[in-house]
Amino acid sequence: MNALPYDEALRLDRARRLVATTRELAALGWTPATSSNFSMRMDDRHAAITVSGRDKGRLALEDIMVVDFDGRAVGSDHRPSAETLLHTQLYRRYPDIGCVLHTHSHNQTVASRLWAGQGHVHLAGYELLKAFRGNATHEMAVELPVLPNNQDMPALAAQVEHLLDRGPMWGYLIDGHGLYAWGRDMDEARRHLDAFEFLLACELDLRRLNA
Repeated sequence: MNALPYDEALRLDRARRLVATTRELAALGWTPATSSNFSMRMDDRHAAITVSGRDKGRLALEDIMVVDFDGRAVGSDHRPSAETLLHTQLYRRYPDIGCVLHTHSHNQTVASRLWAGQGHVHLAGYELLKAFRGNATHEMAVELPVLPNNQDMPALAAQVEHLLDRGPMWGYLIDGHGLYAWGRDMDEARRHLDAFEFLLACELDLRRLNA
């Protein structure tokens, strides 16, 4: 049998971290049914990612597989998430990105429907904007993109590429779907994810109060 083109010990390390974080997010109710997908960079060609169709609250180490940056399974017969390209495009484009988290929380999904027509959620004046890498003040605005849902992953990835060309991004919503957030490592990606979740909850509350 040919040797694996990646370090299996590294996959196990990534698997342990992904399983722990994924169970936490499932406990928060952010991964209903078998939705959501999570990944971590392994090297300059491979990423560890959740296997498709698994209950994220009950993941085991064997539920984390390896893909190359073209989204193809490596050393496994498991099927990766249909949205794998949305992870690997970030790893390919940004060598410093180490983790991508995709959740389907209630707040994220509702916000994606409400602001789909505008194409973005305007977030301004919040102290928590400083949670995003590179931001040092609340006196700024972040436009969180909202993309139309599309089962054509290459087409959706191309839309994301266009947005990334415009400037700094820490995440985006997909209409009727959920949120993608990323960072240099798991801690930073989780910080960005948590910040977006809180800010979207604030915006939804303000919308209800001002109705």
